[in-house]
Amino acid sequence: MILAGGQGSRLRPYTDDRPKPLVEIPGTGIPILGHQLAWLAAEGVTDVVVSCGHLADVLEEWLDRADLPLRVSTVVEAEPLGRGGGLKLAAKALPRPDEPWYASNGDIWTRFSLRDMAAFHHERDAVATLALARPRIPWGAVETDQFGNVLDFIEAPPSPFLINAGLYVFSPEFAELLPDVGDHERTTFPQLARGKRLAGYQLALGVYWRAIDTAKDLTEAAKELAAYRDSAQ
Repeated sequence: MILAGGQGSRLRPYTDDRPKPLVEIPGTGIPILGHQLAWLAAEGVTDVVVSCGHLADVLEEWLDRADLPLRVSTVVEAEPLGRGGGLKLAAKALPRPDEPWYASNGDIWTRFSLRDMAAFHHERDAVATLALARPRIPWGAVETDQFGNVLDFIEAPPSPFLINAGLYVFSPEFAELLPDVGDHERTTFPQLARGKRLAGYQLALGVYWRAIDTAKDLTEAAKELAAYRDSAQ
């Protein structure tokens, strides 16, 4: 499942006429959603449900025209339900609701093994598993010793803190725990955490991950893709 119903207000004016997942990565001609679907297909996913809201008709039109690598259906929120409510509504359209399923925010661009994450989820008998990332700090860091002497400058180091990477594995019973309206990160996740049924799968350092929230993120993603292509040649 891909959550694609947000307003994308921080990416305006790009999102004035399209939902955020349809904003193109500069230099590729492919929107964020296209990159996601290609990655999911490469990881063995065969069916995707896209939860739509803002400018849903534009997204559905793009899906109708695109040459997709897997089967895609859509569920449209008639009114905003929040992330948890959107997940619950879209879960009703899953083709195999009695099996575990993946979910992703619609603004994530990453590459890692979903099979490894699913195995981690199964081994821990979790109801929900979050991918956890250490994004790079956008500023240079300064390393000092105990006496206040500057020892080194580190350009854009990884954050010392883990964050929710916006990618999940859910067991079938998870959908029943979601709110009809609201944010599951404020309701369902804390409930599962208290019962030790919420797991965190840490992405290895060096795994590519980026949340595309702003115009700067688009520019950085384009640079990173260009660098990757150059290194692969």
